Amino acid sequence: MSVEVVFGEPEEEQEAGQQEGGKLDPDEFFAKNAFRIVYQTNNFFLPQVRDLIDKGEILNLRPEYQRRLRWTSVQKSKLVESLLLNIPVPPVFLYESDAARYEVMDGQQRLNAVREFIAGDFALSGLTVLKPLNGLRYSRCPPRIKRALDRGTLSAVVLLLESEKDATTGQLTLTDIRRFIFDRLNTGGTKLNPQEIRNALNPGIFNRMILDLTRHSLFTRIFDIPPYSEADPNDYYENPARQKNSLYSTMGDCQLVVRYFALRDQTNIRGSMKSMLDRAMCAQITESEKDALQSEYIDRLLFLDELFLGHAFELLPDEKGHVRLSAAVYDSSMAAMNELWSEREAVAADAQGVRARMATALTNGEELTLLTGAGNTANSIKGRINLMRKILHPE
Repeated sequence: MSVEVVFGEPEEEQEAGQQEGGKLDPDEFFAKNAFRIVYQTNNFFLPQVRDLIDKGEILNLRPEYQRRLRWTSVQKSKLVESLLLNIPVPPVFLYESDAARYEVMDGQQRLNAVREFIAGDFALSGLTVLKPLNGLRYSRCPPRIKRALDRGTLSAVVLLLESEKDATTGQLTLTDIRRFIFDRLNTGGTKLNPQEIRNALNPGIFNRMILDLTRHSLFTRIFDIPPYSEADPNDYYENPARQKNSLYSTMGDCQLVVRYFALRDQTNIRGSMKSMLDRAMCAQITESEKDALQSEYIDRLLFLDELFLGHAFELLPDEKGHVRLSAAVYDSSMAAMNELWSEREAVAADAQGVRARMATALTNGEELTLLTGAGNTANSIKGRINLMRKILHPE
């Protein structure tokens, strides 16, 4: 059975259009508010790229935590072809982390393509200029071609930690600067979506918790994602079956988990959904808090799965009979159930009533519109959570 997950409101900031009360002198404004990025440039030979990634001591490239790998073998091959032809390739952008390592801001696909080809993970294919090289692997390259590859380079622009010191007068953090640069870099190629950016900007315990929850067997079953079964995979390994799943490949699975943690706190329901998710991802937690939050999430998810007999968060089938899950029904159900957790026995005792009220809501045009997240406002999100509370426990 194939399940489609329907996301309601778009992840977009609503422009406020604020207007200044009076005119500011441009020169004075620039002097007080501008910050300057501190960076350096480096050139890496292609074999160096592989070594830096594989050793993991200097360059951190983790597709699970950042952007899931999407490039096909043909796309990777065309990058190699460009390098052989000495065609300028855009630089990759890195930032220096607190651990004296480089984290990837932009260029993950390019770095991974170089690493995989040098490691012999794929053969060249789809080349249009150097057609005779199709089918060639790095280990079987003739000496002249291998020398050309070994002296080929990728340039890197590295954002240094000093940038944060430069920005302190403007009350900007290094995360603010990274987000700003991400936005400016994210204009071409396959653009990063908001969740990919959140994952890249917020490494740490909370991010690891999100990833762990997306691998949970209950989560993958409900959202029809191939199960995570690897015991100890390589850092750069991705399960091919999971890669083909659109929810996984776009980090929609991570976004679903973050939605719960963004909406479980009523004070965070303000602004757009994007801003709520951004704030939630900035959470700083301890390992013990991580364990407690993981248990909390799975407990609520399991309760709702059992309450709706394995059909939680489902909309009515479409005209072709396809099963559709609503992200908005999911997040409002999870947030409402969290608020009602002390009343869970009463909710479970009225399971038939809950399912009947839910069925009625799904056929009521006004309630269905609210439940499926047609509105991208804090008030509409609060409204659908309140409606789910009434469906789950009307007393």
